[in-house]
Amino acid sequence: MKLMFISDIHGSAYWLDKAIEKVKEEAPDQIVMLGDFMYHGPRNPLPEGYNPAQVAETLNQYKQHIVAVRGNCDAEVDQMLLEFPMMADYTVILHEGRRLYVTHGHGFNMEQLPPLLENDIFIQGHTHVPVADKKDGIYVLNPGSIALPKENYPNSYGIIENGSFLVKDFEGGTIKSITFAS
Repeated sequence: MKLMFISDIHGSAYWLDKAIEKVKEEAPDQIVMLGDFMYHGPRNPLPEGYNPAQVAETLNQYKQHIVAVRGNCDAEVDQMLLEFPMMADYTVILHEGRRLYVTHGHGFNMEQLPPLLENDIFIQGHTHVPVADKKDGIYVLNPGSIALPKENYPNSYGIIENGSFLVKDFEGGTIKSITFAS
């Protein structure tokens, strides 16, 4: 099963449209949204193509394929526009014999992991910085941000497939990667 991870859209219809092009190209079984859907947040600039209503309309077209968690910039009013559940602080996905703990990263995060087993996967957004690493026996992942990347990283998304996690840019390059132990 192929999973695509999108995080930190922050209301950018422009970058969401680019991500949807990648959804069509990558053809994932599920799109996992890591929060911060429509609002840009008080610490961020307005992203290119800021249009929260268009973001909601676009995402709703893919509602059957989306698993989502709430980000720190998301609110109940956002849920009123979105036709898929997105207010959970976390979700757990069983994927190819592994547990994936999926969250935005403003509660549990890579510095404060939830209780997990060795070789489980923890994935978050929130920092806008891609990560593909292993910490204390747990895989820690972040696909970066599609709209507002930080630390000079390009706009990016993540893919889990065939025992690996890749962070990709929109030109087709791989920014970070890690292969999971068998």
